[in-house]
Amino acid sequence: MTTKRINRDFPSSKTLENDGAAAIKLLSLLLQCAEYVATDHLREASILLSEISEICSPFGSSPERVVAYFAQALQTRVISSYLSRACSPLSEKPLSVAQSQKIFSALQTFNSVSPLIKFSHFTANQAIFQALDGEDSVHIIDLDVMQGLQWPALFHILASRPRKLRSIRITGFGSSSDLLASTGRRLADFASSLNLPFEFHPIEGKIGNLIEPSQLGTRQGEAVVVHWMQHRLYDVTGNELETVEILRRLKPNLITVVEQELSYDDGGSFLGRFVEALHYYSALFDALGDGLGEESGERFAVEQIVLATEIRNIVAHGGGGRKRRKRVKWREEFDRVGFRPVSLRGNPATQAGLLLGMLPWNGYTLVEENGTLRLGWKDLSLLTASAWISQPFH
Repeated sequence: MTTKRINRDFPSSKTLENDGAAAIKLLSLLLQCAEYVATDHLREASILLSEISEICSPFGSSPERVVAYFAQALQTRVISSYLSRACSPLSEKPLSVAQSQKIFSALQTFNSVSPLIKFSHFTANQAIFQALDGEDSVHIIDLDVMQGLQWPALFHILASRPRKLRSIRITGFGSSSDLLASTGRRLADFASSLNLPFEFHPIEGKIGNLIEPSQLGTRQGEAVVVHWMQHRLYDVTGNELETVEILRRLKPNLITVVEQELSYDDGGSFLGRFVEALHYYSALFDALGDGLGEESGERFAVEQIVLATEIRNIVAHGGGGRKRRKRVKWREEFDRVGFRPVSLRGNPATQAGLLLGMLPWNGYTLVEENGTLRLGWKDLSLLTASAWISQPFH
């Protein structure tokens, strides 16, 4: 794992190299405002937020845009503090169908303008394909299936195997039965075009809220794979301790995990969490700005709907006076309950490198470390992919 650079001084890094003194001033004002919020000096924070809003815009340079969205998130936190009303924790904010559709559409755009989602899907699919060698009955459990964009590519490579599949099933978790049904129909149509015997099992809700693993509908003789994409758009799993326990009892052949290189501890220092997030999203905004101009509608949609939502969920929730939720250190939990990491070096790493080489984006880096794969922008890691087993393959 990458060592996080948690400090109060924002570095004069490559993210800011072309933006000069104005960007440094903006970041200094933002950090001063965060310090005021951390110490409950809300009047002083409000004054600074007003000043920031006059000199930065979500349509300007990359540093201006990231400061604008962080300032909006701080404003949300300040207003809720004035009203003595706690912001709802991430887990208590279910998305409406309209919100889900808006996010899914923005994620499709994100997939077209950045390699991050492609890396997530491609790396996990390569690990799954490798683990399923010799298996002819497959059950994939996707903890946040969304629109199922990951799975057609896996269907393609599974359909190309000399040994044909007897069955492939996907159990997909989601927040809406209607959206799950449409995802199931799209995946079934695609599988049919490849002559794959496919079933889709939708579960409205979160895996951490299940009572029994039997609700996942596993069958004798199936190879079971779990995919877990972690993000801060909304809560995916519910109770994470229960999630790990259900996975332990499930004993899947493989678990693939893709995580953001961000701390998930909502009970820690607000200022430390804020600075860490500022580093992370500055890199993301810089990466988008490197490939798309300031006037790009696609860039604005991704920043406003995807990145700004994550920033708000990190900055405006948790902290003093709010309900805290100390998130599970899930790697330690996996080790505790008997899971062991599987190295992604070899074919998954080679294929991920080839993928990046084929794409028109510069500045991204791929690092293999202790069997994990990390995708970064210049000097900062953004995503880490890993794989885990709970038992020997048969």
